[in-house]
Amino acid sequence: MSDQSIDIPMQAETRSAKKPTTEFQIYFGIIFLATLPLATLTWALSVIRSGSLSQRGPIARAWSQARIITPMIFSA
Repeated sequence: MSDQSIDIPMQAETRSAKKPTTEFQIYFGIIFLATLPLATLTWALSVIRSGSLSQRGPIARAWSQARIITPMIFSA
């Protein structure tokens, strides 16, 4: 009798988008609020230097930073 266990087709590993947990949302909110003052300061300085409001706003900057930092906490 031959061993056919090696001929089992491997199922493709797919990452399904799952709803963020409450813990993730709480950390995201805390990090967003913590990065908001610095994002506002850097935005204001860039507006003063360039003289244009075409830069991303402080909320978009803080949101972006929180989206980068929060998953780093949960991946460790």
